Amino acid sequence: MSQQLPDVQASSPEVTVGLNRVGVTGVEKLVKVARPEKRPIVLMAEFEVFVDLPSWRKGADMSRNMEVIDETLEEAVSEPTYRVEDVCGDTAERLLDKHDYTSKAEVRMEAEYVIREETPESGRPTQSSADIIAAATATEDGGTTEKIGARVTGMTVCPCSQGMSASRARETLRSLDVDDETIDQFLEEAPQPGHSQRGHATLTVESSGAPEVDLNDLIEVARDSMSARIYNMAKRPDEDHMTYQSHQNAKFVEDCVRSMAEGVVEEFPDLPDDAVVTMKQSNDESIHQHNAHAERVAELGTLREEVGSEE
Repeated sequence: MSQQLPDVQASSPEVTVGLNRVGVTGVEKLVKVARPEKRPIVLMAEFEVFVDLPSWRKGADMSRNMEVIDETLEEAVSEPTYRVEDVCGDTAERLLDKHDYTSKAEVRMEAEYVIREETPESGRPTQSSADIIAAATATEDGGTTEKIGARVTGMTVCPCSQGMSASRARETLRSLDVDDETIDQFLEEAPQPGHSQRGHATLTVESSGAPEVDLNDLIEVARDSMSARIYNMAKRPDEDHMTYQSHQNAKFVEDCVRSMAEGVVEEFPDLPDDAVVTMKQSNDESIHQHNAHAERVAELGTLREEVGSEE
């Protein structure tokens, strides 16, 4: 006769303090994203899964969490799934059903997403990558919010250092007896050097019961928010294109966040005003040992008002 093992997790803790998040991290699963009339995209995704824990319970059922993850994600692999955020939402709702002591469940997912494209001048086939960010929160009152977004890499040029270079060029041309009208025309056509940075833009949209947000559209907005896009493979004409475009479109880290706000407002007119938009820009400085960072979190309705006031 086998002895029943005690349920230690269900006992009372010595210190009766509740916890916001208890769960597992670093769970890797294959997720298959279906596409109409195309082969599905297979992602190697890493998940984090959490539930809240009341003060009277010692621990969460980790094995039960893993059971729910396995069940839900295996179904996501075997059945058509068009939105990765739905995988997170389904898992969060199943967590609430499996844990009668929880009031909230959270699921987060990240995966590398590869995009096929062409280089801007030579037209060579190449690939770029973005980090998909998806998440969902389910609560005991029946509400589930989902988040979808991406983190992309691009290039920025500092307007301040470029302005100093332009001033030096202007003085040099004047010393060579070039008239101001010609100087203005030259500086307009030939943007002057400024120190460049590799930029990292993060853009996510969180909503409940909102119209579908196309991940590829979010990626496009994020990539276009910086001074220039970068490409994995580039011939000399492509390198010249990126260099010229970035210096013609110099931006501070703050400008990149504002560009994301403007892009979201223009690209997603059907999203509700209460959708929460998170925009972050981090630049790896080339002439400083520190990096630059800016971010904004706001409801879309607020961004619409602010962007509209500038028109």
